[in-house]
Amino acid sequence: MKNKTIVITGGASGIGLAMVKKFASEESHVYFLDLNDAGETISKELTAEGKSATFIKCNLASYSETENAIKSIPGKIDVLINNAGISHIGKVENTSEEDFDKVFQVNVKGMFNCTKAALPKLKENGGGSILNMASVAATIGIPDRFAYSMTKGAAYSMTLSIARDYVADGIRCNCLSPGRVHTPFVDGFLAKNYPGQEKEMFEKLSATQPIGRMASPEEIANLAYFVSSDAGSFITGTNIPIDGGFLGLKM
Repeated sequence: MKNKTIVITGGASGIGLAMVKKFASEESHVYFLDLNDAGETISKELTAEGKSATFIKCNLASYSETENAIKSIPGKIDVLINNAGISHIGKVENTSEEDFDKVFQVNVKGMFNCTKAALPKLKENGGGSILNMASVAATIGIPDRFAYSMTKGAAYSMTLSIARDYVADGIRCNCLSPGRVHTPFVDGFLAKNYPGQEKEMFEKLSATQPIGRMASPEEIANLAYFVSSDAGSFITGTNIPIDGGFLGLKM
């Protein structure tokens, strides 16, 4: 992936940050889009290490803002990773219209906006890879995750459509479906909802994966790197679980 141009959304924290670091360590030119101002510090730190990582502050729910961000990237794009996303807890009856719209705007419209804006540069490159972040929630029912699951199902469906529509242009499109991943979001969720019980609840959530633990962000980033690289060049139109056996081994 040396000297290839990689665009990663939601790259200022969690899985996205692990991806930024992974691709930058492989001498790629990484551009990461996020609303989190921490991206500036991350970019400076990686640049000081001799790596190429440029932060672009962007609201992905806005097409014009996303298009301008993508246009600001010089030259072609080799890889687009649609990673940005937010979560929501609730069933249909306790999901407000405002919450539904918010999750949809980021997880679905944001993915649409970035893909649509990046396609001309991918075509200019003569092809490339689009990788979308779905979830095990895209293909299995998870309690109290109605709006979130809806958006991840959409991510899966969009992946199949894009893969079909642009295969003749040399553009591959796949999605990853992680199980639970130990990110700062998990720690914040436990601290907010289970004060004083964080350790107990963390172990309980970890045990829902048959392998007995959560994934690390780096493990997701390593798979993203493989699928996006030339080593994964025969993979397209595929949803790849990385879930510690959650889908295949659940009883």
